[in-house]
Amino acid sequence: MPARTQVRSPQDRRQEADRRFGARLLGSAAAAAITAVPFGLLLVLVEGQWQPLRRLDTGAARRLHEIALGHPAWTSALRFLSDRVWDPVTLRTAVALLTLWLLYRRAWRLAAWSTVTAVAGGCIGLLVKTVVERARPSLEDPVVRAPGFSFPSGHAMTATTSFAILLLVLLPMVPRSWRAPCWGAAVFSVVGVGFTRVALGVHWFSDVLGGWLLGLAVVALTAWAFEAWRADTGRRPADVTEGLEPELTDERPEAGTSV
Repeated sequence: MPARTQVRSPQDRRQEADRRFGARLLGSAAAAAITAVPFGLLLVLVEGQWQPLRRLDTGAARRLHEIALGHPAWTSALRFLSDRVWDPVTLRTAVALLTLWLLYRRAWRLAAWSTVTAVAGGCIGLLVKTVVERARPSLEDPVVRAPGFSFPSGHAMTATTSFAILLLVLLPMVPRSWRAPCWGAAVFSVVGVGFTRVALGVHWFSDVLGGWLLGLAVVALTAWAFEAWRADTGRRPADVTEGLEPELTDERPEAGTSV
């Protein structure tokens, strides 16, 4: 007699898709630390003390430090932005609140993506800092002091991952005419964070660039894992301008998936 083919139920296929989604999320988070080619190249240049990069770092630090010393009000504004508005604690709190809202909306996979992206970004950044052990700028009469190592910039990396999470989650809730300004505000904030860290003399320019590149790598790879889950469950590909889950506006955004 011919062997009977076992037919899996839609629930079993959804559970299998969820397991693959979780494995891809964790795998992509680990891969982000070793497959970010631009970041890896920058790391080699930093570790090798490449002279053109060192001249760029020291020149930018010196010029911006002179401006900071000569304009106390400007320096105070930068400190407020860096230590309050764009502080990693502020941004991580915003992401945590967003994740709780996603759980309330029963967008379980999107909440998992948000959590893994934020946590992986923080852990990978800390790991690289510990391995590289780059000293922060040492300037005469510093306007701000910061503890820990310098490369990559934790502020820059947190800003990159946090604003990416906020954008890619909330875009479906934003009218199309407002999406371009939202992208602009996010890019301005990420660039602004980097500028404040160099202008305040607590990071080299290459530290900030490294934070941006590594943050983008983490977001890109975890977003790929989420898109793979959508494909496994029979959903259409989501354009980046729509956010990761365009169905978020539905009453039950992750209901009714099929494989």
